[in-house]
Amino acid sequence: MQHTFPKRIRVAALCAISFLAIDGALAQTSPPRRDDFYWLSVMNKASTVMVVEQKIVPPNLGKSIAEAVATVIANAEKPGARRSGDYLQVEPLLIAVGGPDVTRMHSGRSRQDIGATNRRLNQRDQLLDTMEALNTARASLLDFAAKNPDAIVPAYTVGVQAQPISFGHYILGYTQALERSARRLAQGYATVNMSPLGSAALGTSSFPVSRPRLAELLGFDGVLENSLDANQISPVDTGFELAAAASGIALTVSTFVADVEAQYRMTTPWLTLEEGDLTGTSSIMPQKRNPVAVNDVRIAASDTLGATATYMFRAHNVPHGVPDYKGSDPAQALAQASSTLRKLVAVIKELKFNAARALEEVNADYATTTELADILQRDADVPFRVGHHFASDLVTYGRTKRLRPTEITFQAAQDIYVKAAEHFGIKDAKLPIAEAEFRRALTAENMVRSSLGLGGPQPAEVRRMLDNQRKTLDADRAAVADRKARLAAAGKALDDAFAKVREGR
Repeated sequence: MQHTFPKRIRVAALCAISFLAIDGALAQTSPPRRDDFYWLSVMNKASTVMVVEQKIVPPNLGKSIAEAVATVIANAEKPGARRSGDYLQVEPLLIAVGGPDVTRMHSGRSRQDIGATNRRLNQRDQLLDTMEALNTARASLLDFAAKNPDAIVPAYTVGVQAQPISFGHYILGYTQALERSARRLAQGYATVNMSPLGSAALGTSSFPVSRPRLAELLGFDGVLENSLDANQISPVDTGFELAAAASGIALTVSTFVADVEAQYRMTTPWLTLEEGDLTGTSSIMPQKRNPVAVNDVRIAASDTLGATATYMFRAHNVPHGVPDYKGSDPAQALAQASSTLRKLVAVIKELKFNAARALEEVNADYATTTELADILQRDADVPFRVGHHFASDLVTYGRTKRLRPTEITFQAAQDIYVKAAEHFGIKDAKLPIAEAEFRRALTAENMVRSSLGLGGPQPAEVRRMLDNQRKTLDADRAAVADRKARLAAAGKALDDAFAKVREGR
């Protein structure tokens, strides 16, 4: 069971707050360095507040502890100062200011729960950054889709042109996949935002430590209850959850990038980068315009998967408590995913879509013959397999003669249908549709607009999906903003509580 807080005190990570001011004279004017020293200092402040509130130390000693913590923080902000995240390196600095009694702030703590908490504080920072990068990428793709929602493009199965769809339908497939990644990140945030602090090495302590109060002061949503799990077991599966979310992003992005790269194998692509800063030239071949930025996105996605694999292998098959899985932070995979998404946004902004060329690519092949077979069944009561066989023979005939669908004569189509029907024992058959219907059936525009299925490429469905995905994106952006607002509340609460202890109140 995990302890959670009432809504009034459920606050999320401290990502949106500036460094907790030591006093007015030391207030920061620039963002803090959110390194391990920063998070250790935040934990030291929270622990100082808690040990006073729990009467582990008296208020007068709490005041001395708070003064020492504040002084060490101030000194670390000076140019060239060392900023260690190891408590055993910082403790001598605290003693030098306030004497050995200041170490009572460490009551009921260990470097184990400090390290476990530090990882989660860093991870939720990175989660919010990745969420924002993902939302920006989704918005860029939705805007791209909205420019040419009903344009016709080819879609592929088994690496071969299969059916025509609309450009909006094509792009929305990727944004829907990234929407699932947003759900994974949100779940990852909920998993990460539970506090291990106060669990000591793994079995808590005999001090009356209030773990819920520490969690509240640090902006966690609750306490990761079992103290063994909190420090020694949860990093494995929590890390997997974050790494898996990062990998999902990388796989979706790399699939899209592979589509774009495939365009460059065409003599005349229909989706390319504008020539400029994101493209490169060859040192020997003057005709080349290399999609350098597209390659960079793929490499970044590969690095994300590499960071994930590294974490998985280091976390695999080791007993609890060893440092293997603690030394390979899945936040690295999230950081790589963020980088991948930002590179993707830069590419999307420079992508050029040629609707006429995309339609020409469709018309150069026989991707519409599925609709021809469907029309024969639906409108002329031809058995599906007979219509399919006829359409397949029509394709073979056209390709053999090097004809496009529009160049096949109606008489040839009639003759092919007769032979196809005979294959199934149907005698004296006649193609049961007129030439106008035959011609219309082979147009990509007709096939796309005739689609009736939910989530299909037809204009009405594309508009509906585009609208729904924008609403979902707006909600996800609002959720990130809400988390940051909660962060500010957490920071203010910790600031106020620490100030009271420092003042001896």
